[in-house]
Amino acid sequence: MNKRTSPQWITELAEGEIFVFGSNLAGMHGGGAARLAMKWGAVWGQGVGLQGQTYAIPTMQGGVETIKPYVDEFLTFAREHPELTFLVTEIGCG
Repeated sequence: MNKRTSPQWITELAEGEIFVFGSNLAGMHGGGAARLAMKWGAVWGQGVGLQGQTYAIPTMQGGVETIKPYVDEFLTFAREHPELTFLVTEIGCG
């Protein structure tokens, strides 16, 4: 698996690129990276998983122990889709 650092500012996505962002469980993508994700297909009301050219990881419902299962789910998804490039923002820092 190649590990790279996403650019600080993501303004466009190429084919096969997925914008990974921190969300809330309700999928209310009102600010920050979540709001930007709407540009590439994030779905209002869907707080987890693949949506268009985005992937939501809920980070707003508690500490590391509540976020970890969703991160693990994302890592499994990423391993199953080596044809995609995942641009991961700094999640849970907001």
